[in-house]
Amino acid sequence: MEQGDTFDYVIVGAGSAGAVLANRLSADGKTTVALLEAGGPDRYPWIHIPVGYLYCIGNPVTDWGFKTRVEPGLGDRSILYPRGRTLGGSSSINGMIYMRGQAADYDGWRQEGLTGWGWEDVLPLFKRAEDHVDGPSDMHGAGGEWRVERPRISWEILDKFALAAQAVGIPATRDFNTGTNEGVGYFQVNQRAGWRWNTSKAFLRPARDRANLRVISHAPTRRLLFDGQRACGVVFFRDGAEHCVRARAEVILSAGAIGSPHILQHSGLGPAEVLQAQGISVRRDMQGVGRNLQDHLQIRCAFKVRGVPTLNQQAGSRLGKARIAWEYAIHRRGPMSMAPSQLGAFARSRKDVATPDLQYHVQPLSLQAFGGALDPFPAFTASVCNLRPESRGHVHVVSPRPEAAPEIAPNYLATEGDRLTAANAIRLTRKIVSQAPLEAYAPQEFRPGPEVEGDGPLAEAAGQIGTTIFHPVGTVRMGSDPDAPLDGQLRLRGVEGLRVVDASAMPRITSGNTAAPTMMIAERAADLIKGA
Repeated sequence: MEQGDTFDYVIVGAGSAGAVLANRLSADGKTTVALLEAGGPDRYPWIHIPVGYLYCIGNPVTDWGFKTRVEPGLGDRSILYPRGRTLGGSSSINGMIYMRGQAADYDGWRQEGLTGWGWEDVLPLFKRAEDHVDGPSDMHGAGGEWRVERPRISWEILDKFALAAQAVGIPATRDFNTGTNEGVGYFQVNQRAGWRWNTSKAFLRPARDRANLRVISHAPTRRLLFDGQRACGVVFFRDGAEHCVRARAEVILSAGAIGSPHILQHSGLGPAEVLQAQGISVRRDMQGVGRNLQDHLQIRCAFKVRGVPTLNQQAGSRLGKARIAWEYAIHRRGPMSMAPSQLGAFARSRKDVATPDLQYHVQPLSLQAFGGALDPFPAFTASVCNLRPESRGHVHVVSPRPEAAPEIAPNYLATEGDRLTAANAIRLTRKIVSQAPLEAYAPQEFRPGPEVEGDGPLAEAAGQIGTTIFHPVGTVRMGSDPDAPLDGQLRLRGVEGLRVVDASAMPRITSGNTAAPTMMIAERAADLIKGA
């Protein structure tokens, strides 16, 4: 193994958290930082065109290419589980939706003993990084690195869906990010003038000329190095050989909810029985590392319509595709500027829920499976997910070889509560679609189909048409209890000089898309590390 240099901090993963940390920790020009990224630079053109996520997900240039195990709750299906593998990480391939979650999410963390993580604590962190198109306000920041804009396209079918949602009591909103996200409206997006805005552009490019920051790409991490009970460095693979970098102060894992527990387990930190089964020496038996996996399962209900434009028709011919390309090339508008979902709604699955527990991602298109061909008829999709799933899964090593993908088991729809929420979500979707604002388009449900009725059949159907919406969290959770792998300052218990700073640290999943909360965690970590 080739010996490398020593830095104050070594960060593993240049994604939504790692890029933020690298910028903040190197900002003084003196603190030395090494940032390791398994993938390459974010030069692939489709990263930067919003609709390019279609060509990034499942592409080894930009995606790890993970799959889940066969999931009983999904009708014994294994599904794609995209995770970014390039500078910017998953912010380079995600849906670009800016969503903080609900104030109650963070207040709940604080009530579990995690001091400093309540809504009033984290709101300034969200605002600090933000550059909101509408300028500064009580709820938004301006002048930060993270650009937030309004979408550059609207659709008649989505506008009418919004009116239909209002007809069942879901209020209209222009901003889901004020602490209560209840309502229906267009999502705000992380774009700048029609281009994707990822954390590589936002946080790394301004810092790349700092002499005290070194970014090392094409460098997948193999394992951690230790000096007694202290993490002191990282072993990575590059150019056909193993190399190492060492840390004077701390090693920081920001490899995400899949990558961070996988690296810890290959370093001997994880459930002893899981490690021993693969011949990995146990440095510390940590039952919580790799467990507590939470994700939002999206139930993709779809409806045929008539008399209204949808993307199915617009992109269904060469001429239509040419028009779409021309509109984007000339104006940076139109379908190529679209996030995967444009219209959102937050609602309750039942009356006794204190805050919305359902999120809709509504799209003017339909397809059999993500990345597949659009259906040959006009249609829209009303995807709905349970924001607070009870089911818990795991990420476990399945080989002593670090390059082997782990077992990813989300364990979707494993509880009666989750199955009932799924059934109620489909019922609410049908109720919305039956309202007067959509009547003129004669919507006809074809996924799952109007013949499916009853709690059990609806829950089973939800599993058949459900898939991830790419929000895995919680696999190295922080908590005040001794079973939590991390303490409230994101330090791994029983190991000195090691923090985990990414979505895996969340004790419970936030009520919405998880990119912005992950970046907030990195902002908080930077303050903790610097003693701010």
